[in-house]
Order: sequence, then structure tokens, then C-alpha cells
Amino acid sequence: MPVHFADDRTVADVSQTVTPQGLVGVCRFLDSPFEEVLAARPQLVAVLANVRDPGNAGTVLRCADAAGADAVVLTDASVDLYNPKSVRASVGSLFHLPVAVGVPVEQVVTGLQGVGVRIVAADGAGDRDLDAELDAGAMGGPTAWVFGNEAWGLPEETRALADAVVRVLIHGRPRASTWRPPPRCACTPPRAPSAPPEVAARRHPPEGRSRDPAGRAGPS
Repeated sequence: MPVHFADDRTVADVSQTVTPQGLVGVCRFLDSPFEEVLAARPQLVAVLANVRDPGNAGTVLRCADAAGADAVVLTDASVDLYNPKSVRASVGSLFHLPVAVGVPVEQVVTGLQGVGVRIVAADGAGDRDLDAELDAGAMGGPTAWVFGNEAWGLPEETRALADAVVRVLIHGRPRASTWRPPPRCACTPPRAPSAPPEVAARRHPPEGRSRDPAGRAGPS
């Protein structure tokens, strides 16, 4: 691996952070073709439709990874996956969770439905709530959650594409609600199926071993 030395000013300009750590890496793009996502027969998918804030995109990617999601899809009107804030907010999940980008929302919905995935639109005005869906056992099968823009949510035409429009109840009495809790709450409850041994080993390498950016386990 070639290594190049640079002065502090150059490193600061390239890293685009206030307090750079002094090390900058260059790697290839990591997104996956949407067709590969479908071929893997995903059980849990997070779809970001018109999400514009890079920090939010990275946070959802991280939360989806923690919930055991099989993939994340950013539609063609969403923020750039490789925005530095998106990358940092993902805290490494970008390097091993399949992410498809630039796919029209209609194609996303049609493709996922074609492989047996139920499309659930997250909307505060939804006619169903997540607690009731869970009690009814409606969340047990393959599911894709569609999250909309931070300011105006999901447009009517996108909600109409979904199999269900579900609101995520915020319990307690918070003074304000940010955009981020619903994706966390929505993705977490349905327990993901047990991953095949080779996938489990890649996601959770044995103690004393670490993952490289491609997801392979290696010595720490």
C-alpha cells in the first residue's frame, strides 16, 4: 500500500475536519448494485427517500447495521453516500453493509416487492402504529422501511406505493422529537433471522481478530 507524507495544512484540507487525526485513506467506492441486493433475498432493508442530511444518512446506516439489516438503499434524490459527514456518521458500517445508491423509489419498491419484501412507509400520520403491527405479527416477514425527507417526510405518491403506512409512537413526554429516533425504533424491533455461519463470522469475528474494509476477518 503506497504511503505519502504531507504537511499539516494539506492533511487538514483533504480531511475536511476541524481536528484531523493526521491520517487520510483513499479507497474505491463501496456501493452495491441494486440487483445484487435483490438477489440476496433481503429480510430487512432501510430505504432512504429524499433524505438530504448527510449525518442522518450515516446514522440510519449505522442503526440499520446494528439492527441486523441486510442492506440500505438511497434513492436517486438522496444525499451523496460519500459525503464526508455521511461516512463519519456511519462509524464503519459503510464498509461492510451493502448499500445501493441512485435508485428511483418506484424501482426500489417494485424490485423489493418482487422478491417478497413488504414495504412499510414510516410516517407520523400513518393509519397504523408500530406497536399494533408488532402485536398483530405483521412485522415477522421480510420488511423494507421507507424513510422520507427530514423536513416534509414522504410525499403522497411514495406512501401510495407502500403496503402499509406506519407511525412510530414516541413514548414518554419529550419536548422535541428529532428525525433520528424513528429509524432506530422502526428497524430494531423485528428480530433479523440468524445469519449463515460465514456471514456471522464476517460480521462478528472471533475475539482478537478484526475486519478489514472488505469485511474479512484478520488479526488485530
